[in-house]
Amino acid sequence: MSVPALEVTFDASVASFRNPLYPGLQVGLPCPPPSTVGGLLAAAAGGWGQVPRDTRFALCCHAEGHGTDLETFHPLAEGVRQPSPVPKDRDYLWGVRLTVWLFEDLDRWYRRFRRPVWPLRLGRSQDLCSARAAWVDLREQPGRQGTALLVDRPDAVGTRLRLTTAISVDRARMRWDDYRHSSDAAAARGVLDDGWSTHDGQAVVPLPPTHPEVVEARS
Repeated sequence: MSVPALEVTFDASVASFRNPLYPGLQVGLPCPPPSTVGGLLAAAAGGWGQVPRDTRFALCCHAEGHGTDLETFHPLAEGVRQPSPVPKDRDYLWGVRLTVWLFEDLDRWYRRFRRPVWPLRLGRSQDLCSARAAWVDLREQPGRQGTALLVDRPDAVGTRLRLTTAISVDRARMRWDDYRHSSDAAAARGVLDDGWSTHDGQAVVPLPPTHPEVVEARS
């Protein structure tokens, strides 16, 4: 048996996902938070108003390498006199590939990624990415973890990450959850006990909804 899905592959030469748990620093994450990927879907659709609240997706993320460079940092402060810009270290990833699986409204999402309403950015506003969408059939059997992002669970390996699942439209409220991600697919070959899998055995496990209304409903 198989399950139809839309597989969207995003490629970016360089991407940077800042960890907001380190204020004033540019500490990078090894993969985008679910809220970032949700925003990417909203950009393709033309805004959150075009995305159903209960939309869910699964994702994998892999980068060919990582590094640190210097970036001009513009501090924000109250008052007439603003602090001077300063250089700061910034963690970044290069050769980034993000794969996202969607499970509902497949025709509509396919059309959206053929002609996105807004530019697609992976991380910061200047980190543009390309997108390719294709229909696939997922196997109704568990697969290996690989580079999937998972909600933290006993059978998952890799780095434990505290990430934003959803962010309110005014950015005043966030939902945080614990996740697991391994940047080394070879080190995460364990088979998960749920979800689906691709033809080559990659686990596909849906994440919680990322719509801003998820946060606003809990306020």
